Amino acid sequence: MSENYEYTIVKKLKLADAIYLMDIKAPRVAANCYPGQFIILIVDEKGERIPLTICDYDRAEGTVTIVFQALGKSTKLLAEYDVGEAVRDFTGPLGQVSELVKMPSEELKKKKVLFVAGGVGAAPVYPQIKWMKENGYEADCIIGARNKELVILEDEIRKYAKNVYITTDDGTYGMKGNVNDAIKYLVNEKKNIYDIIVAIGPMIMMKYVCILTKELEIRTIVSMNPIMVDGTGMCGACRLTVGDEVKFACVDGPEFDGHLVNFDEAMKRLSMYKTVEGRSKLREKEGDTHHHKGCECHNS
Repeated sequence: MSENYEYTIVKKLKLADAIYLMDIKAPRVAANCYPGQFIILIVDEKGERIPLTICDYDRAEGTVTIVFQALGKSTKLLAEYDVGEAVRDFTGPLGQVSELVKMPSEELKKKKVLFVAGGVGAAPVYPQIKWMKENGYEADCIIGARNKELVILEDEIRKYAKNVYITTDDGTYGMKGNVNDAIKYLVNEKKNIYDIIVAIGPMIMMKYVCILTKELEIRTIVSMNPIMVDGTGMCGACRLTVGDEVKFACVDGPEFDGHLVNFDEAMKRLSMYKTVEGRSKLREKEGDTHHHKGCECHNS
């Protein structure tokens, strides 16, 4: 494989079926990254760009932790790599720092925060909860998955969250139901008051969380990492509408006000982008707004 490359894998764990954690030696990224940001990884000379949210980092050791699901060709190839081997490129940090990290301390101290992690979304939720605890803030967390075997990073999140609530679709662990059922329970039955909810997971999950939290009048932040492809704004894949503005998840985000995101448009657009014909139609329809402003790339 690629043991002569710079970015060496120093730790590898299988968290669940087809879900892996890796610590990769990347001192420059580790020295500069913060929760909310992401990296672009290329496995080998023929590999495609894989955007992955940063799960954790150790500045002293110079390592960055990533979590990924082996679904496509590139992620399946990455899953075959072992400790001691290395990937070709590991670029970052990219994207904007989490809004909570940038919030003034006195303001954040007054906020009651709830994180909602769906599936692999537990990975980008973890560094934010860890950062909050290490900086003197508290937060609750809901972790949702289809079944017990797919609940990941529970022990790690419990170290830093004030309270952790688990939901599984089949009821094999924690509360039977989805993350919205848990939000309703906490707000309506336990009478918990939250000022901000940070929801990260599959697009459909974030959409329905935002529908509920809009009804509950709780400000909600979402991460649009799932729609990113290139990670630079050049491909146009992660173009989305936020309120009345055109944004790009990889450059302007990945975090946005969930109540302003047009999820239906973003999901339909992502489906179209997967085909050559679809990309052509999107370029024709969107014109100069197809790519991030200032980009002159017109590749398909």
